Order: sequence, then C-alpha cells, then structure tokens
Amino acid sequence: MPADQDALKTSEDAVLGGRLRLRQPLVGHRVGHDAILLAAATGGRAGEHAVDLGAGVGAAGLALAMRVPALKVTLVEIDAALSALAADNARTNSLADRVRAVTCNAEDVNALAAAGLAGACADRVLMNPPFQDAARHNVSPDALRRLAHAGGPGLLARWIAAAAFLLRTGGALTLIWRADEVDAVLAALAPGFGGAAVLPVAPREGAPAIRMLVRAVKGGAGAPHYRAALNLNDARGRPSEAAEAVLRGGQTLVLAEDEG
Repeated sequence: MPADQDALKTSEDAVLGGRLRLRQPLVGHRVGHDAILLAAATGGRAGEHAVDLGAGVGAAGLALAMRVPALKVTLVEIDAALSALAADNARTNSLADRVRAVTCNAEDVNALAAAGLAGACADRVLMNPPFQDAARHNVSPDALRRLAHAGGPGLLARWIAAAAFLLRTGGALTLIWRADEVDAVLAALAPGFGGAAVLPVAPREGAPAIRMLVRAVKGGAGAPHYRAALNLNDARGRPSEAAEAVLRGGQTLVLAEDEG
C-alpha cells in the first residue's frame, strides 16, 4: 500500500442500500448524494467505455459499473491516495476486471493520453468538478475537502474541454454542478455540445434547487430542455420516495433513460 494512502485514516461505508462498499478517508471529502445522483443520471450500455473525471474514491464510476454489466470504466483522480483507494474499492466490489483507476489531472489532455485515455476513446464521461469558486465562496480549511470542492475561474470550461477530447462524436457528458449557475454551465457546453437536458435537484418540495444534473451530447444539436426537479425530501422534511429509489434502491434518473 502506498505510504500516502497508508497515512490516511479511513472508514468502510455502505452506499446504495448496501450494494456498494467504499473505503474513504475519515477526514476531507466524504461520499454524498452528489456522486450517486451523478451515476444515476448517466446512461450506459454493455461494451461501452465511461470515464469518471475527478473520481475521488470511485463512488460514481463504481455505482455506474455496478448498474451496467460489461461497461468498462476508467476512474481519473489527481490525488494519488484517493486514486489508490478507488482501485481498492473496485477490487472490493468485484469490479476490477472492468474498472481501473489512474492518477491524473483531469484538465490535462496530454496526461490523459499518456495514461491510456486517447482522444475519442470514451462513449460516456461523467464528472463532479470542484464547483466552489475560492474567490467567491467560503471554502474548507481542510486540504482534501478544498481540492474536491474548490476551483477557480475557467475550471468548468477546462473540464468540459477534457471531456470533449475523451468523447467520440455522439458521446454523452453528464455532470453535476451548482444550480444557481445553470446559465454558465450551458454557455460552457455550447461550443462543442448540444441537446442539453437539465434536471434540477431541490432539498425539498417548493425549495429552490441546490444542484443540477446536466446531460449533453458531443456534436449534438437542439436547445436545452428542463426536466421536473428531483426533491430530496418531501414537504414534511422526510426523504422523498423518488430520492430513496435512486439513493438506496439504485434506480436511474430520467437523464440516463434519455441516453439509452
């Protein structure tokens, strides 16, 4: 085990109603709803190749691989210790035969190519980029949490450019981002992607969305369209049936069904 991974104190946690077991650091970024929602919004077919950019310990990519038999997944993570945990998690969940983890900067297309991810190698890209601008929002003093959550100007455009490099024409990008920046996301997608579909995620019925899931097609056409919001909780503050079906039951979201 690498020294940097050995130095991390970790826990092993069950997600997706116990279907997926993940070892993750006790301090720093912890797997939450975002990764599972991202996987549920990503389509896939047997024999395809999906790349999870900024994979962390592999939650989203592994959840996708578990759902789609014979789908190959590459987990891309810049932090070597987290990448090592992602590889361990693939083995723990008996997915190492078709899921691999690489330590790489998701923004660097030359590094991606050197890691075996050549241009147009992927049918799907999914990503949960750091969406807190350190110049505009309060960010965590913890280095690992800050790396996972805090980016800077131009970060989203660079990640989308990396996705465009990886995807074949007609391939689909699925991402999760802050709901209050939907216009910025659609603008960043516009140069190379079209046919965007947006699914807002709200904390409860009647509340403003806090996240949005977006699917767009490389080389696609058509104006963006919006799906009805997913409410994580009902009006009484209890987990909604729709959210529980995804977060615990492993159901897909409508964006994945759109992809086919």
